[in-house]
Amino acid sequence: MADATFEDGAEQPLRLRAETIDDLTIIATYVQDAVGETKEIAWMAKKHRFAMLLNRFRWEDREAAEKQGRPYERVQSLLVVESCLKVLAQGIDPNDKDTAFELLDIAFEAGEEGAGRVVLTLAGDGAIALEVECLDVTLSDVSRPYVARSQKVPTHPVE
Repeated sequence: MADATFEDGAEQPLRLRAETIDDLTIIATYVQDAVGETKEIAWMAKKHRFAMLLNRFRWEDREAAEKQGRPYERVQSLLVVESCLKVLAQGIDPNDKDTAFELLDIAFEAGEEGAGRVVLTLAGDGAIALEVECLDVTLSDVSRPYVARSQKVPTHPVE
């Protein structure tokens, strides 16, 4: 029996948790260029939980797809922020349930005693700021990968 390799885990769903800024940077890398709709965003105030369903580009599969000459993939993923006390939105109307968005980055602005603000940066100058008691973010794939409709790698042209 051979030892397991990194590639053996490539087809497993992602299950990541961030409790530090370094951890959050990893999650931010995986969700870069994820797309979603405002109807798939929920803030459960009593549970102090913010969640959004994303269709994320599978960056971890990009190289393999290119080598094998197959289409790029996306997967549905659930991004959850725990200990969320307040949600602020800019450039996106949470009441317009048909609005599509593209997630570009996630960052943490530290406050006092572990508290702070998780900032979700959206394309088109949009942002969602989550005031949190502590950094506790999870990313979980919840579907099987599917062919990306655009069949292209997301790009960010410089203007």
